[in-house]
Amino acid sequence: MADEKKPTEQEQPEAANPAAEALKPEAEAANPAAMPRGEKKPKQQKGEKGEKGGKGGKGAKAPAPAPEPEGPPAEPAPRARLLDFYEQRVRAKLQQQFGFKNPHQIPRLLKIVLNVGMGDAVKNPKGLDAAAAELGSITGQHPVVTRAKKSIANFNLREGQAIGCAVTLRGARMYEFLDRFITVAVPRMRDFRGLPTKSFDGRGNYTLGIKEQMIFPEIDYDKVERIHGMDITFVTSAGRDDSALALLRELGMPFRGETPVAAA
Repeated sequence: MADEKKPTEQEQPEAANPAAEALKPEAEAANPAAMPRGEKKPKQQKGEKGEKGGKGGKGAKAPAPAPEPEGPPAEPAPRARLLDFYEQRVRAKLQQQFGFKNPHQIPRLLKIVLNVGMGDAVKNPKGLDAAAAELGSITGQHPVVTRAKKSIANFNLREGQAIGCAVTLRGARMYEFLDRFITVAVPRMRDFRGLPTKSFDGRGNYTLGIKEQMIFPEIDYDKVERIHGMDITFVTSAGRDDSALALLRELGMPFRGETPVAAA
């Protein structure tokens, strides 16, 4: 018989390795590209998603902690003392003086309008900005820039150009401003002898002109670039001048030739 050749080490079949057979499914699951075609990937159970959970692979952001308030909560502003004085004393006096049967007929202050006109605002826009800043510091409210309604060739004025600023006060700010105006600003007027009583318009509205803004304590003398005046209009619900005059007199306006009423 012919001698049979023994298989070399390279030709010998690999011995069965049970440990390698057991690791094959795990390796195929880790590498889906190595899986044969036609076989489906094993489905992942809920909760077995990647490290980044949520939709689109992005992790759910933790809610940001609410910022802690710094210091104690802000207290509400105190009620204007002139408003209390009007409701407690002035209303009853006016109702008795004029014989109003309906309490809604008693005149009241609706608004106060402060207007500053700057004729040279076209040539000097910085002066208008300074006037608006001063008016804002006086009233505590941001002013509105007023513009020309029509063009006037003699004044070199075009429609829409800024020519002044104005502020309209209502509610608590209106009474606070009136209180400061009567008690602080009016006594600082130069050569003051009382406010005129002939400045009503026939419908219960009173307009007053001021020559200098320096009478208000909010104005800093060192920062004033130019002295200018302003118009202040007190709009009331009274339809007549006599009832409006009585209202302002009882609120403490010092009219000429009269003793002003002291507010409590």
